[in-house]
Amino acid sequence: MFSTEAIPPELSDTSPPGPVRDDWIRRTSPDGPPPRMTVAVYAADPVLRVGVVQQLRHRPEVDLAGAGAMDSARVSLVVADTVDDDVAALLGRLRHNSATRTGLVIGTLGAGGLQRVIECGVAAVLRRAEADQDQLLRLVLATGNGEGMLPGDLLGELLNHVGSLRRSALDPGALSLSTLTTREADMLRLVSEGLDTAEIARKTSYSERTVKNVLHEVITRLQLHNRAHAVGYALRNGLI
Repeated sequence: MFSTEAIPPELSDTSPPGPVRDDWIRRTSPDGPPPRMTVAVYAADPVLRVGVVQQLRHRPEVDLAGAGAMDSARVSLVVADTVDDDVAALLGRLRHNSATRTGLVIGTLGAGGLQRVIECGVAAVLRRAEADQDQLLRLVLATGNGEGMLPGDLLGELLNHVGSLRRSALDPGALSLSTLTTREADMLRLVSEGLDTAEIARKTSYSERTVKNVLHEVITRLQLHNRAHAVGYALRNGLI
């Protein structure tokens, strides 16, 4: 369960309580300072939430949203250890809120984690180990302005994924990694290493039910008999 409690007065800024004002863009003149970005912070762990709030509360570029204004904040900042089913559900809900854009501060991203957060509409990601005050502010501003922000290694992973999709579009009949989604390939690779459903779920931060559904979809789509058959097929055709 993600905390939506009001930010304590000692951690909030000096803005009056109540809904986020809809004139945030009009609050300054063209020659004045830039408008303040309204930010709602979500974290299952209240300690994580307070830590992020403390980092941002004195920044003049930021207004921290209280409990009554979370859904109308310009930026929704989600802070988590991993992208588990609860985090994915929250990201999915925020994706359908047209009033906000979502940024993610994450401890670790398991196999297929980047694809999962992108599917949830997140384009700005920061690792918790790198989340000092300046980097958090950069993440907030990038998110609010609709810009992407990814660590270098995740950017490389994204480019590789986009490249595989492009190759698939140019030559749909070719067998390549793009025959499987990143998540499917990652799970089959773990099956080939001897991991069972529970171990794959822990490795990938998915639920056991999701792991079973993904592997069942691969087996059904490729008209195979079982997981061992799927692994053999993928290895023979260079898919993992």
